Amino acid sequence: MMAELAYIGGYTPDTDGSGPGITQVELGSLARLGETPASGASFLAAHPRLPVLYAVGESGQGTVSVFARTAGGALSPLARRSSEGSSPCHLAVDPTGTWLAVANYGDGTVSVHGIDAAGLLTDVWIFPYREGAHAHQAVFGPDGVLYVTDLGADEVRRYLVGDRVVPHPDGPVRLAPGMGPRHMAHAGDRWYVAGELDGTVRAYDAGWRELLAVPASDAAGENHPSHLEVRDGFGYVANRGPDTISVFSLPGLERIAEVPCGGAWPRHFAIAGGRMYVANQRSGEVAVLRLKDGIPHAEGERFTVGTPSCVLPLRERSRTAPA
Repeated sequence: MMAELAYIGGYTPDTDGSGPGITQVELGSLARLGETPASGASFLAAHPRLPVLYAVGESGQGTVSVFARTAGGALSPLARRSSEGSSPCHLAVDPTGTWLAVANYGDGTVSVHGIDAAGLLTDVWIFPYREGAHAHQAVFGPDGVLYVTDLGADEVRRYLVGDRVVPHPDGPVRLAPGMGPRHMAHAGDRWYVAGELDGTVRAYDAGWRELLAVPASDAAGENHPSHLEVRDGFGYVANRGPDTISVFSLPGLERIAEVPCGGAWPRHFAIAGGRMYVANQRSGEVAVLRLKDGIPHAEGERFTVGTPSCVLPLRERSRTAPA
């Protein structure tokens, strides 16, 4: 039997991992199913085939933790290792389940870890960068290239991933100065990137030529966009400052709606089952917005959880943890 659930990552006030770091929620009822200690688990990713979950440990000496997703979705720790950098804030697994990429925001380092048949981490490739770099998101593109947004360098760094990992021979993609690229997504033949520092959303063609640049929000005052996601012909952007979700039609980036996010400082969101779940970091809650014709609508549903920063929805069935 399948159940729709989500894992919510966030920051823990303590440093020894004794407090709840990953919260498990049943999405239909918003029932709290369990909590797993994990200090600084600000971003989560799931293996595409195995019942395994990965979490960053966002601290000065960053870590990556591996959990087995046991029967019913409960988490059991399997391993933890260094992220090979400071303050890791994002990680991603490639579609084959072979590689785990980690963006270390603090020192700009990118680390790419091999994944074995049990979902555990093996060899690691480490890519430091120049001073002032702040790697913020890792994305495996449809072309098999690993892309990493660098908020500090106004670049998208590129890596070829095969039997080993090497920097792309063409080097990084240079974006608009002062943009501060944070999160990106691919749809059709275009890349869309949210600029945290200049409050824009920009569209690029397959060769990374800028096609469009529009404000992420129509609200007055400062805006620091966080998460960007594209699906079903729409682009969604979370706006921190205005505390809204903007909706754009694609591919033309025409803003068709901007709605309240249901809390304060929307760090991340996820879409599942016709609803959007917004991690409002500063108000300590995940707000539920129902989607109608692609537009989110707040109906007052909320799940209280401390400093949420990531929502990872998954379908879960009873299963056995990997050996």
